[in-house]
Amino acid sequence: MAERDPQTAEEFKENLANWAGWSGDTSRISKTYQLDYYTSIEAINEVAEAAKRLQHHSDIDIWWELLHFSMTTYTAGGVVTPLDFKLVAEIERIAAAHGATTAA
Repeated sequence: MAERDPQTAEEFKENLANWAGWSGDTSRISKTYQLDYYTSIEAINEVAEAAKRLQHHSDIDIWWELLHFSMTTYTAGGVVTPLDFKLVAEIERIAAAHGATTAA
């Protein structure tokens, strides 16, 4: 399966189960982290570098003490693809390095 190919419902379910705190459906996945504002800015910069390498970008919202990522593969028609989960892995690595926790 190519990186930008839509996932079946079963593939999606299996992939999502690997990532605690991530939720969504076959059209979009998201997660919100608890992280202070200024550390969130640092994390966003690192996620931007990872996104650039993957040529895939998430939607990002930042609020006081909360950092939210949401993604879909727009070039595949707005569905979740293996590329989304590659970026999830990068986001998780970066978030953990900055001490982020899953927001309640």
